[in-house]
Amino acid sequence: MKWSKKYIYPPVKTNNSSGVRTYSVNGVNLPSVTTILKMTESEEKKESLLKWREKVGDTVADKIMRESSQRGSRMHKHLEEYLIGQTKLDIIDEESFLMSKKIIDNSLDSKLSELWGAEVNIYYPDLFAGTIDACGIYDGKESVIDFKQSNKPKKREWIEDYFFQVAAYSLAHNEVYNSNITQGVILICTVDRLFQDFKIEGNELINFQNKFLERVEQFYRQLNK
Repeated sequence: MKWSKKYIYPPVKTNNSSGVRTYSVNGVNLPSVTTILKMTESEEKKESLLKWREKVGDTVADKIMRESSQRGSRMHKHLEEYLIGQTKLDIIDEESFLMSKKIIDNSLDSKLSELWGAEVNIYYPDLFAGTIDACGIYDGKESVIDFKQSNKPKKREWIEDYFFQVAAYSLAHNEVYNSNITQGVILICTVDRLFQDFKIEGNELINFQNKFLERVEQFYRQLNK
C-alpha cells in the first residue's frame, strides 16, 4: 500500500452538545452526516428500533448498544493505526483487534493500493461534515471506505444507512477536492469474525448521493421550524 498525501484535510472541532453533533469548519458549524441520517430516519425505522427495545428491554438494549459502540471504537482505532503504520499485527489477542485483523487480511492488505487518509475530516460547504474511516484507491477505483462491526452478519437491504454515509462522504470529497470517487466500500466484521464487504458504485452511488441531499434538505427544514 502506498501512502499518498494527495489531499490536505482540514482540522476541525466537534461538538456534541444539545444532542446534535456538529463540526466547526472555517468558523461554520455543520451537522454531521450521522446526525442528519438519525434526525431524518423514517417512521418505520423508528418503530422497528422501538419494538426491538421493547422486546429485549431497555437494560439489555442499552448494554448491547454500549458494548457495540465500545467494540467499534477499539476496532476503528486498530485499523487507523495499521493504516498509518503504527501497529504491528501480532501479539494482541483481543476481540476488537482480531476483528480488525480479519478486515485487513481479507481486504485492505490486498485491495487498498493507495491511501489518501485515515480518520480524516471532510465537509460539503455550508451543508454537512463528517469523518471518513479511509479513502484512496481500492480495487483500482477512487473510493471511500467505511469500517463496521456487527453482532451478526448483514444483508444488503439492512445497511442502507451505511450506503448513505459513504455516498455523503464521496459527494463532499469530490466537491471540495475535485476528486473522482466512484465507489463506496463497506467492510464489516462480526464478533464471530465473519468478514463481509459491500460496494456501491456508478449509478447506484449517484442515486444514494442524490437521496442523501434530499435528507439534508429535510434536516434543515426540520431545524428551521
